[in-house]
Order: sequence, then C-alpha cells, then structure tokens
Amino acid sequence: MTRAPRASPGDALTHFDPAGRAHMVDVAGKAVTHRVAVARGTIRMKPATLALVREGTAKKGDVIGVARIAAIQGAKRTADLIPLCHPLPITRVAVDFDIDEAASAVHCTATVECEGKTGVEMEALTAVQVGLLTVYDMCKAVDRGMVIERVQLMEKHGGKSGSFVAAGPDAP
Repeated sequence: MTRAPRASPGDALTHFDPAGRAHMVDVAGKAVTHRVAVARGTIRMKPATLALVREGTAKKGDVIGVARIAAIQGAKRTADLIPLCHPLPITRVAVDFDIDEAASAVHCTATVECEGKTGVEMEALTAVQVGLLTVYDMCKAVDRGMVIERVQLMEKHGGKSGSFVAAGPDAP
C-alpha cells in the first residue's frame, strides 16, 4: 500500500506561532481559489442492522435521509467544532451513502466546495464523521457494537498546495 509522504523535520505545523502557541492561521494574503475536498468513511454493523438501514424500517425512521442532513449540517458547523478552523463560505455539500452488503457496512462520502482562501478538508471530514455518528445514533438501540472506521481525506483540489489524491480506494 502506498502511503502519503510523512512531514519532514523542516515542515512546520501551521497552527503554531514561532513561540509554539496555538493560533488561527492568517489567510489574508492568500488568493481566493475554488476549493474542493472529498472525504470518506465507513460504519460496520450486524447484517440485521444493515437490513433495517437498507429497508428504511429502523424505529427512528429513514436512517440515511437523516444522516445526510446531519452530514450537511456538520460541514456547515465545522468552525464551531474545530477551534482553529476558519468559518468558510461553503458553496456546495454533497453527501452519498452506499450500502455494502458484503462488508455489512455503510460507506459515507462527502464532497465540499467553496471559493475561498483556505481549504475545505476539515468540512468534508466533519461531514463524514457526523453522518456516520448519526447512523450510529439512529441504530444503537439494536446494535451498540457498530464500528466507525477509515475516515479519511480522499482528495483535495485548489489553493497554493495544489491537489492531493489518496493512493487507492482505502489508502490514507
């Protein structure tokens, strides 16, 4: 499996000032560009739980429909949850859920876009986490053993650093 390169000793963490104190990165001098990020994650569950999700017969209702709205809301509220994230003018959030019978899992993919001075990776990752947590919340009465896993950035485009695409379908 090919992995993304690790930070080298010369790479600096941008959320710390020269004295080592946390701060919000100054993006004032950055150009406004079209930014896109795609994140993905999975929740594994018992086959009987997956059947409830697939058929829309869970006690709390349409699990996927509610999880989609929650994921969109999560993307929009990222700056309220992650202390050093900038509030961004998000122009698009798309969330897809795929039922994987063979793995007894639901995969969530979130795509977030904006025209801005900083990327939307955190918004895409937050959307996936909130969507999967909502699936868990709606199904926990019948399956407390569900596992959320492999939440990762799949790709990002725009900005000074250009594009990033994860190597392979399950690679971080």
